[in-house]
Amino acid sequence: MSTEMTDQDGIRLQKALAQAGVASRRNAELLIEQGRVEVDGAVVTEFGTRVDPAVSVIRVDGERIPPTTAHAYLVLNKPRGVVTTMSDPQGRPCIADFVQDRPERLFHIGRLDTDTEGLLLLTNHGEFAHRLAHPSYEVSKTYVAEVDGNVKPAVLRHLLDGVDLDDGPAQADTVKVVSEVKGRTLIQITLHEGRNRIVRRMFDAVGHPVKRLTRTAIGPVRRGNLHTGELRDLDPKELGQLLDLVDL
Repeated sequence: MSTEMTDQDGIRLQKALAQAGVASRRNAELLIEQGRVEVDGAVVTEFGTRVDPAVSVIRVDGERIPPTTAHAYLVLNKPRGVVTTMSDPQGRPCIADFVQDRPERLFHIGRLDTDTEGLLLLTNHGEFAHRLAHPSYEVSKTYVAEVDGNVKPAVLRHLLDGVDLDDGPAQADTVKVVSEVKGRTLIQITLHEGRNRIVRRMFDAVGHPVKRLTRTAIGPVRRGNLHTGELRDLDPKELGQLLDLVDL
């Protein structure tokens, strides 16, 4: 009986790399020959290797190459005043207003308060969304908060050490002052917490209420030049890093 693989058993590795937009097939062969390609944790140097792009974990120079997929992975720079829902019975602006031209049935991952602006991920991949929102995967989120008052170093230390909230303690991973004027401080804070209004409640607890709040990063996804109200696809590097973070 023949043991030869067919397309149903996978496709050649160089074809998978070409389909993912990494390189032409010829250049993909060079990458393989140079030992720069890994499949499921093992370096591959043979051109005939077959893979299933939907399940094989492929890396080039250590970077995850996400598979070609029908799933959508988007990031929205949510404006202040927009409700984080896909519909709103009160007729307020909501997330659906920004994706109404998309053919997929999208949903948001996590949420932002109506008064908070910044990055929000959307997808139609249920398991990806479930894992990314789950606290066990500890995907970091970075915010810039404008707070009342001039914040002293002892307050920053308190945020790092942890503050007691009514639903348990919460602490920042990093926190730093970005700028300061009389009566106002701009602070960048990173944390893994996903509880409701967690950043606002933390600053309330240390006596510096938030006046304006923006989420500027989710894991490797940065706001960059994405303007308020704009939507874009995650780039392959961002998606690959997020897939790694949630073990997909």
